[in-house]
Amino acid sequence: MTLSTSAPAPERLHALDAVRGFALVAGIVFHACASFLPRHGGQPIWLVSDSHTSLGIGLVFHVLHIFRMATFFLIAGFFARLSLQRRGVAGFVKDRARRIALPLAVGWPILFAAIAAVTIWAAVSSAHGRPLPPPPKYPGFPAFPLTHLWFLYVLLWLYAGALASRALARRLDPRGSLGPRADGLVRWALETPAGLAALAAPTALAFLVTPDWRPWFGVPTPDSSLVPNLTAAAAYASAFGFGWLLHRQPGALALIGGRWRLNLAIALAATAAELAIVGLAPSIAIAPPGLATATLALLYPLAAWAWTFAVIGAALRFLDRASAWRRYLADASYWLYLIHLPIVLALQAAVAPLPWPPLLKLALILGVAMPAMLASYQLLVRHSFIGATLNGPRPRRARIAAQAPAAAQA
Repeated sequence: MTLSTSAPAPERLHALDAVRGFALVAGIVFHACASFLPRHGGQPIWLVSDSHTSLGIGLVFHVLHIFRMATFFLIAGFFARLSLQRRGVAGFVKDRARRIALPLAVGWPILFAAIAAVTIWAAVSSAHGRPLPPPPKYPGFPAFPLTHLWFLYVLLWLYAGALASRALARRLDPRGSLGPRADGLVRWALETPAGLAALAAPTALAFLVTPDWRPWFGVPTPDSSLVPNLTAAAAYASAFGFGWLLHRQPGALALIGGRWRLNLAIALAATAAELAIVGLAPSIAIAPPGLATATLALLYPLAAWAWTFAVIGAALRFLDRASAWRRYLADASYWLYLIHLPIVLALQAAVAPLPWPPLLKLALILGVAMPAMLASYQLLVRHSFIGATLNGPRPRRARIAAQAPAAAQA
């Protein structure tokens, strides 16, 4: 397969839009699965613990956690550089402030209050009149309950880091010789079997130097501190940075698309191998030093990168054409992810005591939450100032139809 580093990117990257939407919707499914995780030593793992647990649903939870955020941040890095190229630095900063910083600042207090209210209601309902345990003491600064909006906060860090790195590179390398070298490394990572291992190395090293690493849960979610933990910083910065560099040569996407089957096979093999070591049942046990932990530290990020390339490659292979409904879901996914957690928690708490099979409960949670959230997007967001803030303005079809004759006459 010939790689062109100068091929122009298409006006609309439909496949990558689909992957971005998939990663966010996968996060909703991920959180919906969490209440069905078996308890570890009698200790609940999630805010709501269902009366019926499922190893199968736990496996879905585990696999989604391996790659969904790595995939999201790689796509975010790609589109960030695309936005920078189109808008310039000032326009990029203004756009990111409107679409990322503003939703974080406005949405966090509302969603945090909703999550807290639902959590208290779930605890009171499950206590059946018994005294509630005292609330946990939250540590001081820089600890902060970012909730599921942590990804917006981390994105702001990554944008700032990318702009600073770009400015430093231009100062130290005014002739631009570093660019072709970076392009060569990207090609090598995509073409060479050792490339996946090299991409996995930063996260693997971070795992090994983290004294309280819990392998079953992989990358610790950076949702409780204003300073992201080392492992999350390594995993998500490397994914974002690779996506940023990948945009320099859009022809490299053809390599990912052509190797999706191979990457899927590697992803399945690495996931099966790490599960064979860590076990199917959720565990919050800290990894002891030794060969098994070192092996897990490499297998987990290896699986993450392989899954990421497999998902993106399959999308490039099968979803590279325009689709109205996929575009709609891609646009809606941002809003859906922002608002989903208190809704999912409330539904989890409502079905938790029911003597139904876990798969039926999970289907009910998603079957109620997704249509309701999509309706809220269509009725309240898509053509409102909220939608314009999150995704840019979306003119109504009637308005487009009315403007078409005038445009033709002009």
